[in-house]
Amino acid sequence: MYNRLKIILVFCIVVLSVPIFAQQKIITGIVKDEHTDEALPFSSIIFKNSSIGTLADSAGKFTITLNNWPSDTLIISSVSYQPYTYILNKNLLTIDIVAALFSKKASEEVIIKAKAKHSRGWYLWRKVVNKKDENNIFNNDNFTYNVYNKLQVDIDNIQTQKLITNKLLRPFQKVLQNNIDTTLEQKPILPTFITETISNYYFQKKPNKTKEIIVANKISGIKNESITKYLGALNQNIIIYQNYIPIFDKEFIGPFNDNGDKYYNYRLADTQLINNQKFLHLIFIPKNSGNNTFTGDCWIHDSSFAVQKIILHVSKEANINYIDKVSIAQEFAPLPNKRWIIMKDKFYVNIHPIGKNNIGFILRKTTNYTQPIINNPNNTIELDKSNLKENISVADGARDKLTTYWDTARTEPLSKAEKGIYSMIDTIQQMPTYKRYYNGIYFLTTGYKNIAQYQIGPWFNWISGNAWEGTRVRFDIGTNKHFNTNIYLHGYVAFGFKDNIWKHKAEALWVLNRNKRQTLHASYINDLDYTQNYHTDLQNDNFLAFAIRKNGIPLKFIQLKQSKIEYFRDTKIGLSTTIGMANKIYTPLQNLPGKDLFTETNALTTTEISLKLRFAYLEKFFETQYFRYSLGSNYPIAELEYIQGIKGILKSNYNYQKLKLNINGQISVAPLGKINYTFFAGKVFGNLPYMLLEVHPGNELYLYNKFAFNLMNRFEYVSDKYAGFIVEHQIGNGIFKYTNITRKMKLRQFWNIKGVTGSMTNSNKIVNDMGNNLLHDLNNTLYLEVGTGIDNIFKLLRIDFVWRLLPQPLPAAKASRFGIFGSFKIQL
Repeated sequence: MYNRLKIILVFCIVVLSVPIFAQQKIITGIVKDEHTDEALPFSSIIFKNSSIGTLADSAGKFTITLNNWPSDTLIISSVSYQPYTYILNKNLLTIDIVAALFSKKASEEVIIKAKAKHSRGWYLWRKVVNKKDENNIFNNDNFTYNVYNKLQVDIDNIQTQKLITNKLLRPFQKVLQNNIDTTLEQKPILPTFITETISNYYFQKKPNKTKEIIVANKISGIKNESITKYLGALNQNIIIYQNYIPIFDKEFIGPFNDNGDKYYNYRLADTQLINNQKFLHLIFIPKNSGNNTFTGDCWIHDSSFAVQKIILHVSKEANINYIDKVSIAQEFAPLPNKRWIIMKDKFYVNIHPIGKNNIGFILRKTTNYTQPIINNPNNTIELDKSNLKENISVADGARDKLTTYWDTARTEPLSKAEKGIYSMIDTIQQMPTYKRYYNGIYFLTTGYKNIAQYQIGPWFNWISGNAWEGTRVRFDIGTNKHFNTNIYLHGYVAFGFKDNIWKHKAEALWVLNRNKRQTLHASYINDLDYTQNYHTDLQNDNFLAFAIRKNGIPLKFIQLKQSKIEYFRDTKIGLSTTIGMANKIYTPLQNLPGKDLFTETNALTTTEISLKLRFAYLEKFFETQYFRYSLGSNYPIAELEYIQGIKGILKSNYNYQKLKLNINGQISVAPLGKINYTFFAGKVFGNLPYMLLEVHPGNELYLYNKFAFNLMNRFEYVSDKYAGFIVEHQIGNGIFKYTNITRKMKLRQFWNIKGVTGSMTNSNKIVNDMGNNLLHDLNNTLYLEVGTGIDNIFKLLRIDFVWRLLPQPLPAAKASRFGIFGSFKIQL
């Protein structure tokens, strides 16, 4: 009987268990931030209209096992994110979910205000601020780590059907379709660019030094060492504990700013245990619209008050152009000595130049930090090899690493889409159609067109006009790198149909040493000259210059024949030397004191030698085959030039000396923007015609020139001793942040002030017949103009309102006390 009962009992258990095993359902998944792709720990997963659910773990992963579906809808949520709804397929027994949650707008976040003066979130924020110097890795004596940096650019909002039917893209159809990725985003994207960099990074606090040695670099489609230097860790560090966090060229108020409670509301959202350690979940959102702030959240270690993980989203109303989304995610880990160090850094940007619903770009930067060593005397050995405060070097063979090296050196593997970018770019760049498209776009944007070993252009100088020459035509031709990698030749001819005179220029540049940046440049020019040259001036043969001139101001023309040779050398510390010799012959043509005023033979001929010293500490450059273009420096840039005129050489008629000093730079006054400044001074020793003195830069165009005095006419003031300044404060959105319409238009505010004082010796006044009312002397008085206006109109235009305050009365009938000027530039 007993055995029979056991058999019946076992049979019943088996029968009752069959439907349980047969119907058991398993849901697994991971919860991520939609933009950064970062896991969202401890997110809530619950079935709609039920109490059945679970929490994600610290890695954002979850598993639910059950026998019956409580409902057909799963609600996935995380604090400060919009809920994610997933509709279940009840016919499946196993379901895997990747839930990408969108961050909430600041206006969607509900802040519960406590009756007490400060909330628990405020107290937690204050604890973090009090401890931030201790937890900021850059406050250690020294450290080093290895860095793997990956930067990827994708095209988003790809419409596959248009890709197929578009005639321009049809030649690339097969290659592009094979690389469209539908797994990373809700909309298909096309990966187009990827670069990987592996480097060794060193830091020392006192004296402050940083160094990065790029040991490996792989770029799809581009080979340029100056670009390689910008792809490591040194140029991309974002320190979340800083009061202000730089995003592009803007300063954003950090959530752990010393005065962060003026800009943010803080809320303590949750507490969790991770590996038996307590972490606190802090949410922060901006108090007011219009400031450059973040929304986001972070997990704080409860005893050290160090940030363990943080996600920052740039406020959607931040004053940045063409950017739809910017997100930053960072993870930190403690070392055995309880110091916290960054382990992972992600930076994501969505760029939509023509609207967020149109085609755009996604920029993804991922940086992994490994093998950290903190406060070790050996870390300074590499730093002591250089006296530079910042130093980036590219190791020999860094761009020649084989695939086998990268397979083992990467700290995280490439996805299938990422692997395909390298081969796709190589394939496309070899296609004749791509080369035609590239050359066409290059011609339209730069003005130049390459033809075999030569280059013609720029096209915008081909046809122009002025009162002296009438219609002017010009043709340029130069060589490119296919002619010679170290020698550049260029020249042009121009002809005016009114004066019937040919003008021309010829020049040659020889790169003597690239590593030491030594060049030799020789040129000859016979053309009209403005005498005052600033890089923002329109050339006299630019097609825009004639159309936007001020009315009623006499046109002034002077001809220059100049032969010149210059030797240039730069040093690693930023000190460059330029030694030159030039012979110049001036011929005034119209509305200027004429050649007959000066009675000597060859009166307007001079030969001079010059020495220019330029100090630009840690200046950054973008380099091309022959030239390099400054990207600025975080330190002031100073230039000192000495010029000696030598009488009797090449028919020169003058002995004289000139000294010129120029200092310019930029000061951050966050959160109130930036101040750009220029100070200049000079002295001329000798009795000289006006064109060899200091002709203060005026502007006779309605196009604003930031380096000229815009209400001063050209040749209005001349000095042989002078000093002046130009200061502009770029405020940002300023007063425009207080109304919705101006905030949405992203208008920007600025003000500036410009002044110069100067004088002329009596002997120079006599030489230049200063009583002729064509030229004027400042007589040690101050010329002063101030301006303000509206910038970033339609993300392109700027309007300046300028007032001329001094001197009084106006020296010329055509001078004006007030003017309105326009200018345009593409800016972020």
